[in-house]
Amino acid sequence: MKNNQINMTEGSILGKLLQFSIPLIFSNLLQLLFNAADVVVVGRYAGYESLAAVGSTGSLINLLINLFTGLSIGTNVVASHFFGAGKSKELQDTVHTAILLSFLSGIILTAAGIFGATFILNLMQCPPEVLELAATYLRIYFAGITATMVYNFGSALLRSKGDTLRTLFILFLAGVLNLLLNLLFVIKFNMGVSGVAYATVISQTLSAVSVIIILLTEKDDFHLNMKKLRLTPQILAKIVKVGLPAGFQGIMFSFSNVIIQSSVNSFGKIMIAGNSAVVNIEGFIYTSMNGFSQGGLTFCSQNAGAKKPERIKKVVWIAQASIIVIGGVMSAAAYIFGRQLIGIFTKEPEVIEAGMIRLTIIMSTYFLCGMMDSMANIIRGIGHSLMPVISSLSGACIFRIIWLFTIFRITYFHTPTIIFLSYPISWILTFIVNLIFYRKYIKEFENNLAGSV
Repeated sequence: MKNNQINMTEGSILGKLLQFSIPLIFSNLLQLLFNAADVVVVGRYAGYESLAAVGSTGSLINLLINLFTGLSIGTNVVASHFFGAGKSKELQDTVHTAILLSFLSGIILTAAGIFGATFILNLMQCPPEVLELAATYLRIYFAGITATMVYNFGSALLRSKGDTLRTLFILFLAGVLNLLLNLLFVIKFNMGVSGVAYATVISQTLSAVSVIIILLTEKDDFHLNMKKLRLTPQILAKIVKVGLPAGFQGIMFSFSNVIIQSSVNSFGKIMIAGNSAVVNIEGFIYTSMNGFSQGGLTFCSQNAGAKKPERIKKVVWIAQASIIVIGGVMSAAAYIFGRQLIGIFTKEPEVIEAGMIRLTIIMSTYFLCGMMDSMANIIRGIGHSLMPVISSLSGACIFRIIWLFTIFRITYFHTPTIIFLSYPISWILTFIVNLIFYRKYIKEFENNLAGSV
């Protein structure tokens, strides 16, 4: 590793994939650990109504920010491609376009989150007893969302050259601060969900400032000069071409999850609280699998820039195998210790049993979710951003909506179990479609290279 860079176009694939993915996994796990601390503190010290209030906002937050998170994925792909191809000027333009875009994204999201919170929560059938708490959390969260966007885009730039170690250090510091502020605001000052939201905003601001400082002090093509911030049209178009479909894919998944959350909400606050606790547990497994998925994205992007299709093929299967192993092992552990894990978030026995309904179904199939995401990222990495959106629309979003408005509406099947079964079925369908199109696109890539010789 030279100057915090990993050259993914040469050398051992597994070794470099681990070198890239392990710090990223630990970074994401730390972030989730401290986010889970929010939920634990709220659930244990502010009551399960506050737990339900915070938990009921997760799918809505993802729905609103996923479009712009997609643009950060586009940033990673474009920067990785230029880095792999050795194009210095284009890489510099990407850095400055991405950072300015992150500020603009934050401003838009702040307006949407603050003014639309109550309206959207009502559409989601948020129970009246937690509506005001949930709306308060959302308004504070989105008031500071610009920091989250700056960190997402900045860390995407660093990942594009293989630098995942420094973001690990940033998230550790931010997470410790978040935990300390949670304890202070919720337990000491009895601020409830407001305290959790303020702690999140402050810690995310620390992350954003830290990543900006790193970019300002870089000595390579990733150096940031605030005076050069501008939206370069050609670079913005490339980011949008990859990122906008990725964002819409995230929105589609989040939209279906909002509908699922609305269906869960219809079973009352105990089911909402149990579901919220399990979603946090799932996050630890998902982010571990996603570390290899992001590794596959960056590796394939660099090798596409370097015009090495055979290396891309090897990356695909190594990344998939890694996801199956880590997803399978962690899911099995989560199932075995399910009640104890949910018990970390709440003391209520009925909430724990409600959570076990979701946990049992998801943990038996969760590796499929990681494989599906990884294949979509690989398709993006080799330059095709539209197909993963179409597969997600058909295999996940439309399927889940049809499932909830048909099967779930039958009286006999009107249960939480039927809601959660929609997840593994949609993962299988979407993965199969993505695999078919990956094989098509990699063949086209090889043929184009052969034709240009």
